[in-house]
Amino acid sequence: MDLTTRESAITAVPGHTGNARKLRLAVILGSNREGRFGPVVSDWFLSHAAEHQDFTTTFIDLADTDLSAPLSSRPGPAVRAELDKVTPALAAADAFVVLTPEYNHSFPAAIKALIDWHFVEWQAKPVGFVSYGGMSGGLRAVEQLRQIFAEMHAVTVRDTVSFHNAHAHFDAEGRHRDPAECDAAARTMLDRLAWWGLALREAKSARPYAG
Repeated sequence: MDLTTRESAITAVPGHTGNARKLRLAVILGSNREGRFGPVVSDWFLSHAAEHQDFTTTFIDLADTDLSAPLSSRPGPAVRAELDKVTPALAAADAFVVLTPEYNHSFPAAIKALIDWHFVEWQAKPVGFVSYGGMSGGLRAVEQLRQIFAEMHAVTVRDTVSFHNAHAHFDAEGRHRDPAECDAAARTMLDRLAWWGLALREAKSARPYAG
């Protein structure tokens, strides 16, 4: 598959738009490794998210950001410019999906940097996961991320999508060779996210969350 270069970290995904009632879903591609497989998986997932009636979707590609600078409460202009690529989309989102590979039994450093540079943006919002890797399918990375998002006052949904030995399951055009099971898993996870996203949005409207 041709991995096209995106001009910015945030891309509006065509699909269900223009309806204020819809939940705003931010899909985060966490790998910034050269030659990464992530865009194949993210393109597959984004096509499913675009079809879901409850969401309008924004795509955040961490390969287009550089948040590797030391954490600071007063970031300089260069870091602020990088944060400006992603922070508004995180703040506006009602729900998140983190798409992560597994590197050395964990998740990429780019995801941790994104999490650590933010706090209130994650609070009282649901997070789902799409993972890929070898035999584990990235599930060890997901379990570690659950602990971190709990510290951010976020709610992670139980249902995930994982691709074990991911390269073998997609053809040269990025199509899954046997999509029935993973398509069903994506629908279930999106349904769970929609339930939590709506419930938490309504709860915060009635009573602001004091994190």
